Amino acid sequence: MSQKLPAHHEPNPWNRHLGVGVTPQPQPPTSPGYTMYTNGAIMQLPHMPPMQHHHHQNSLGHYPSPPSHQQQSPAAQPISTHWQQQMMKYEVSCRYAGMDAFQPDILEETMRTARSPHHRARASAMASRNTKSAITITNPNKPPEDETPPSPSLALAMAVGHPSSTVAPSAESGMRPAAPRPPENTWTQLDMGGVNIKSIPANSSLFSFTFLTCLYLNHNALTSVPPEISKLRHLELLDLSGNNLTTVPVEIGLMISLKELFFFDNHLTTIPPEYGTLHRLKTLGIEGNPMDAQLKALLQKDGTPALISYLRDSCPMPLAPPPRPVIQINPTEIGMETFKVFCYNILCERAATAKMYGYTPTWALVWDYRKAKILQEVTESKADIVCLQEVDMGQYEDFFSRQLADLGYEGVYGAKSRYKTMQDSDRRQVDGCATFFKKDRYQLVESHLIEFNSIAMQRTDFKKTDDMFNRVLGKDHIAVVVLLEDLMSGTRIIVSNTHLHWDAAYSDVKLVQTALLLEEVEKVAHGFAKYPPRPPDTPGGTDDDPVPPRPPPPVYADGTKIPLVVCGDYNSVPSSGVYEFLSTGSLPPTHPDFLSHTYGNYTSEGIRHKLGLKSAYTTVGAGGVLEEIMSMTNVTPGFRGILDYVWYAPGNLILNSIVGEIDKTYLEKTVGFPNVHFPSDHIALTATFSVKPPREIGTPRPPPVFS
Repeated sequence: MSQKLPAHHEPNPWNRHLGVGVTPQPQPPTSPGYTMYTNGAIMQLPHMPPMQHHHHQNSLGHYPSPPSHQQQSPAAQPISTHWQQQMMKYEVSCRYAGMDAFQPDILEETMRTARSPHHRARASAMASRNTKSAITITNPNKPPEDETPPSPSLALAMAVGHPSSTVAPSAESGMRPAAPRPPENTWTQLDMGGVNIKSIPANSSLFSFTFLTCLYLNHNALTSVPPEISKLRHLELLDLSGNNLTTVPVEIGLMISLKELFFFDNHLTTIPPEYGTLHRLKTLGIEGNPMDAQLKALLQKDGTPALISYLRDSCPMPLAPPPRPVIQINPTEIGMETFKVFCYNILCERAATAKMYGYTPTWALVWDYRKAKILQEVTESKADIVCLQEVDMGQYEDFFSRQLADLGYEGVYGAKSRYKTMQDSDRRQVDGCATFFKKDRYQLVESHLIEFNSIAMQRTDFKKTDDMFNRVLGKDHIAVVVLLEDLMSGTRIIVSNTHLHWDAAYSDVKLVQTALLLEEVEKVAHGFAKYPPRPPDTPGGTDDDPVPPRPPPPVYADGTKIPLVVCGDYNSVPSSGVYEFLSTGSLPPTHPDFLSHTYGNYTSEGIRHKLGLKSAYTTVGAGGVLEEIMSMTNVTPGFRGILDYVWYAPGNLILNSIVGEIDKTYLEKTVGFPNVHFPSDHIALTATFSVKPPREIGTPRPPPVFS
């Protein structure tokens, strides 16, 4: 374009063709975006007016420029495969393809064609007319599902029951998508190239097209791009080539679905380090820019993934969010007994791999860094009871039990059932649930490990069908239940800590696991209620200075009268059958989450419990509908939603306060967790309760008086 600096451009950039000293072969580029550009047809529209092309002198860095096609080609330094791919993408962007030899006249014509308005849309329309209707033109950036086997690290994560972070941790139905799915629409690509756009306002309706997967803004006259472009979170290809950009917005780093990002032929000197979060990016096009030599050399030598990793690990640490607010629900009455519960899925060490959390800086993903942050969160919570999920057996023994013992906690741990069949070294990597309590306040009366598959095997109404063996019995999830007694008051508390199966395709399994859990909790609670109260204190002190005895401990008529907290990672959203069952106490046998499978009485009579549970993070919304106060407890690129809960029995406990959400402005600028501030992909929950004094047993109500 005429407004670009001619001093930095060669008259004919193709005098430095990538095939140095070798006759170019007519091989099409192998990149996934190639067919999107050509769409099966190379078109020339000679009637379109020519547009001047620009190319920076230093674009090839230390690689030698090829001589003119009329010169003899001396031996030259070979170009790396990464840079060859960069140049092929660049050639496609300029519409140079399919020539048997270097032909500047044809090249200049195709370049003019590429700069014509809506060139790709025209090419696509022509290709569709020339293509048989039986052949589907698909998005080249989205290969067929299940075509590539899972990587070893992903397979390992699946083996331990933890999905990839690039996979939504629990959708409402169906399998977890491999990336955020755009809203349904009949078209997903938009070509705005070559129409001389000079600016895009921040309030442009373009940014409301959140269903787009490909956007072409190439060969215009843009000098800037508004940050609002980051609203197009489902874009897989963004082409800003051939503009007048000197900077690009850091917010593009939030567009985590991007696989191809083209800045060819602009005036960029650097790439923002915030782009290090673009862990799916396959090609970053920078040819034709006066780019920083270090960044360019890294891209030339090791390719786009290496450059993205460098940007990610060298990005300055962002500002920490403000502290999460404490939300008062009910005032704490003077003299009432209170306690605080902290619930947190900490993301076990073996599941936190660079493959699954490619957007997290390497140094922030290592276990030594994360475990220190986890311990900091536990310490700052000042909780009386701590429930952790995804705790490796080895880390419980070597780190958490020791560190929390120094803070005055005693712990109870239960590992997933698979550890029984493993060698000692492998057992240490099996994760489970750990519950800690302040040992100067509570005494452990009993602990119970609930193995869902083992309990299911013992049920006579569960016929040993394929559904049972293939769906329920193959899942080794567990729960840990502790029975505590307050050392001073004698108040009893039951705390359940669990981690259910993650896969949304197994909603029936999660329902069965939840029903089994609550049945066992009811049994344990009724047994606990039958325990005799502690013996009365003997008089202490001296006659002159007597020590007043502790008040008599409460007596519980049945298990439903004992304060109860049921918390954990349920891997179920508020619209799920698991949530409905926990909150309402029953679920019909025809509920769709059973997926038409057969599970004895559960699917013939329905499931029910008598615990009267309520979520601590529930409030009454419009129309009297219960709503969750937290909008998310799990934050990954593919999913943001509620999976973790603290349930309690409001008949025996009063909810005083909860710790609220993370700052929304911070979350809007965050690709996903874990990151430098939050060591897990989950968010910790904290709730404070007051204990309601139990009613006196045996005190009859006064008879009614009739006049």
